[in-house]
Amino acid sequence: MSITTAYGVDGMTCGHCVASVTEEIGLVAGAENVTVELVKGGTSQVTVTSTSELDRTLVAAAVEEAGYQLVAAA
Repeated sequence: MSITTAYGVDGMTCGHCVASVTEEIGLVAGAENVTVELVKGGTSQVTVTSTSELDRTLVAAAVEEAGYQLVAAA
C-alpha cells in the first residue's frame, strides 16, 4: 500500500532546485516517488509517494538540506 502526501516548499526557482529537493526527499526512508510542481518565487507543491507515513521532521530536514524551507502544515 502506498501513501501520497503533499508538502509546500518555499524558495525554489528553477529545475536545479527541483532536482535538489527531489534527491534529498528521495533519501528519506520509505519515500518511493517525489514529484514537484514548481512555482517560481512562491510555494511549490511537492508530492511524495511512500510505503508508510513519513516523519514530517525528516522531510523538513531533507528540504532544508537542499537549501529550502518546508511550509508549515495548514
